Amino acid sequence: MPRAPRHPLFWLCASVIWFCVLWYLSSGTHAGFTLPPIEHFDKFQHFGYFFGGAVIFSAYLFRRNPANPRWRIIIPVVILVMAAVGWLDETHQSFVPGRSGNDHFDWLADILGATAGALVFKAIHRRLKWDS
Repeated sequence: MPRAPRHPLFWLCASVIWFCVLWYLSSGTHAGFTLPPIEHFDKFQHFGYFFGGAVIFSAYLFRRNPANPRWRIIIPVVILVMAAVGWLDETHQSFVPGRSGNDHFDWLADILGATAGALVFKAIHRRLKWDS
């Protein structure tokens, strides 16, 4: 397995890029982009996107002090930051023509995805060969 980047700045930049892509996706209807005709499929997309964001942000916080990660701080911080980003995303969407926002179930999917992402990262971070 290849080594993951070790420098925290890499993971911080990846988190900023993740946020910018989220903002772009939330800023329009993106004509021609259609979802499968599965009811509530968007909740899976929210979960998956925030799962990925939480993994990236967890990696950033972990890499700041890999010798002594403080998981009791990292995990709640990741969940709270992702919850705030999810709320901002839902609010932002409510001002975009052609989009609906303030969907509490979308936000719940964001939070659940972030929680799962942070916990999965904690469980697998040792396999990335970068503890030191």
